[in-house]
Amino acid sequence: MSNYSIKDLEVLSGIKAHTLRIWEQRYNLIAPLRSDTNIRQYNGEDLKLLLNVSLLNDNGYKISKIASMTHDQVIEEVISLTEKNSKFSDQIHALTLSMIDIDEPRFEKIISKNILQLGLEKTMINIIYPFFTKIGLMWQTGSINPAQEHFISNLVRQKLIVAIDGQYNILTEKAKKFLLFLSEGELHELSLLFTHYIVKSRMQKSIYLGQSLPFQDLHKIYISHKPEYIVTSITSTPKECSVQDYVLMLGNSFPNSTILLSGYQVVGQDLKITSNTIILNKIDDLIDLIEDIK
Repeated sequence: MSNYSIKDLEVLSGIKAHTLRIWEQRYNLIAPLRSDTNIRQYNGEDLKLLLNVSLLNDNGYKISKIASMTHDQVIEEVISLTEKNSKFSDQIHALTLSMIDIDEPRFEKIISKNILQLGLEKTMINIIYPFFTKIGLMWQTGSINPAQEHFISNLVRQKLIVAIDGQYNILTEKAKKFLLFLSEGELHELSLLFTHYIVKSRMQKSIYLGQSLPFQDLHKIYISHKPEYIVTSITSTPKECSVQDYVLMLGNSFPNSTILLSGYQVVGQDLKITSNTIILNKIDDLIDLIEDIK
């Protein structure tokens, strides 16, 4: 695990750097190492401790009480709190710790409880999506490694596949066809899987083609199935061309379909789009669109 600056900890824990310095001096909460130039350096254990401290403090625990607890007592309090408390921020915090520790039973317990209470859709929108936003931030600071990210992504993927398998419905003639795919070289599948679930759960027909689909294969499926909607998410540069060229190619190649686009490479990027293309800024935009169809 990497070393972190006090600024990294401020961003990841939500605790101001000034407050961290005071807590170090007054309560000996953390004893960071110092560089040759006397700059504070924190390790992975410091990060986990501060994430726990932040959660307890946000829930009314005084810092003096937290500082008097042992390491095991802090963990016990955090586990007890997140099991009783349904606040989304606390659930996201608990998931973060389970990811850092590669703790599958803990992750399963948190997710299963929330799915039982909220349903899969609300759990994804209010907990999993913000959680993955936090993961992106942790990637930038080197707080997590690929193994931790893959661990958590695969567990979420399993939950989505089970939920999708449970969506068996007899479709009416009014059901619209949604063709879902990721461009060649695109492997970030979770958002598309959730879209697959949303489409099926609302009694529409979803044709799921998955990851890394060559454009010529997409065109063949389009000709045979003639979908009303083509859905994709772009988080990396397509293999065939630039993002801008790919977006225009989709709109021009499938003029009789509505192209629904999402992903970091298109949302907020001021791209030129064809008249049959819609950029989905958030998952609620997709839900609203399908609800309008119904």
